[in-house]
Amino acid sequence: MIDSLRMVLPLLPVPLLVVAVFLLLRAETQMPRSKRQIKLWKPLSTGLIIVVAALSFAQPAHVPLYSILILTGLALSLAGDWLLIDSDERPGLFVSGLAAFLLAHVAYIFAFAYAQIVRGTPFDLNRAALAAAVLAILGGVVYFYLRPSLGNLQQPVLLYMTVISLMVHQAFSGVQIGAGLLAQPALAMGGALLFYISDFILAINKFVFGGEGENNSIWVLSTYYCAQLFIALSASFVR
Repeated sequence: MIDSLRMVLPLLPVPLLVVAVFLLLRAETQMPRSKRQIKLWKPLSTGLIIVVAALSFAQPAHVPLYSILILTGLALSLAGDWLLIDSDERPGLFVSGLAAFLLAHVAYIFAFAYAQIVRGTPFDLNRAALAAAVLAILGGVVYFYLRPSLGNLQQPVLLYMTVISLMVHQAFSGVQIGAGLLAQPALAMGGALLFYISDFILAINKFVFGGEGENNSIWVLSTYYCAQLFIALSASFVR
């Protein structure tokens, strides 16, 4: 009974998160955007996900260092969220926000690698090579599609795409065939893939369509917060 209650504990902030993200989406899609409400609901949404990750310390299947690395990534993401809010008016903030998220992905890479060590996941060279090839091709196509619109951001964007691809690759490397969905490998893989999709949509809209794509905020933020939630929940189910 106690173990069942503990498993439910990380899910308790989720209803509040859904409400916060809904209100954030409403603020983002208003014409004009409600910057004041965005500055309230965006950090609150990420803050609730940080609470989800922090609740992993109450779980019998948590690994302290993994939880700390995930919390580090989420804290850096929170900084990135805040910096990007005003990046349309102050372009320099975009690079700072990009750097914050890049460091968040580095934290996630270390977290996913450590989880594999803890679980004793055997290294599958064929799967790792296939994942690397797919990500390299996909990343190359996306980058060369974006490149004409990047201006002086070509190198920062290329570096960011490389690091997020490594994060996705590390998550896929830990996949265990036959493992349940409520387990670190599946949650990490789902979170990493959704993060990649969210950033892909964001980049296409920002650099190709100049931020004018319809329903961009809905797709970007919904995939982003699902990604971060899955990654945060993975801290409760490492073993």
